[in-house]
Amino acid sequence: MDTTREQGLLKLSIGVTLVVGLAGIGSGLVIGSQAIVFEGMYSLVDVVLTVASLMVSRLVAHEGSKRFQYGYWHLEPLVEAFGGAILALACIYAAVNAVDGLLTGGHEVAYGFGAFWAVVLCVVGMVMWAYMGRHARALESGLLALDSRSWLVTGLLSLALLIGFGIAVALEGGQYEAWVPYVDSLVLLCIAVAMLPVPLMATWGAMREVLQLAPDELDRQVQSVMDAVIAEKGFLDYSSHVVKMGRARFVEIHILVPPDFVFGTIAYPDSIRDDIARRLDAHGPQFWLTVDFTADRSWM
Repeated sequence: MDTTREQGLLKLSIGVTLVVGLAGIGSGLVIGSQAIVFEGMYSLVDVVLTVASLMVSRLVAHEGSKRFQYGYWHLEPLVEAFGGAILALACIYAAVNAVDGLLTGGHEVAYGFGAFWAVVLCVVGMVMWAYMGRHARALESGLLALDSRSWLVTGLLSLALLIGFGIAVALEGGQYEAWVPYVDSLVLLCIAVAMLPVPLMATWGAMREVLQLAPDELDRQVQSVMDAVIAEKGFLDYSSHVVKMGRARFVEIHILVPPDFVFGTIAYPDSIRDDIARRLDAHGPQFWLTVDFTADRSWM
């Protein structure tokens, strides 16, 4: 399977994320904003995960090896699960720091420059989210989808920073100026709590594949196709097993035929397999389809 385009997109994302992360940490330290530093650290963690995704993408391009005879599809959900878990922990850590900042009186921040930086990050994040998301759908890539979600989080985080820092600038010099030192920690807490569900949902979705839970949509599709095939061909029954790993689908179907059923030539069962494959659109290296026939129900 050719993943050259996917690898190129991941390399682009790594480059942009690295620049954004380093610039965020630097500017956050200069103006004294924990929220901006957190966003920069989040981006750098995301770089590590994107590099891991790139390595997996290269492995998926190979058909397999003596040890991994089914290929490397299983590594995709593993990377997604690990990445989501790390980002979730980063959100929890940020929330704890924000609470600590609120309890200790907050701190001074150059909110004007912070708002400008938040605008830049928001634009970059949203553009990359749209760009990577479009290619993720076109290539059916879970790795690009994970990267796209990370950019969405970056964009939304920056938007929240912009709103919070804008409020802080508006409060300066007014009757509520005493609240200004708390704004950075409060924004950080809101961002961390709001973005926590994103990596958690990504982790849960990936863990379903790691645990080999049958995907409902694929299971319904196989049952619909096989119900029709059984009725049309006059077979007795069938059983099916489905699993999804990354972009790979594995489908195993056992068809029960009457004990006296005569196939004629090997071409007849092959024609049934071809028909099932066509109905399931089971073509390409990412779709593993096995169809066998038996007259003994114990083999189903």
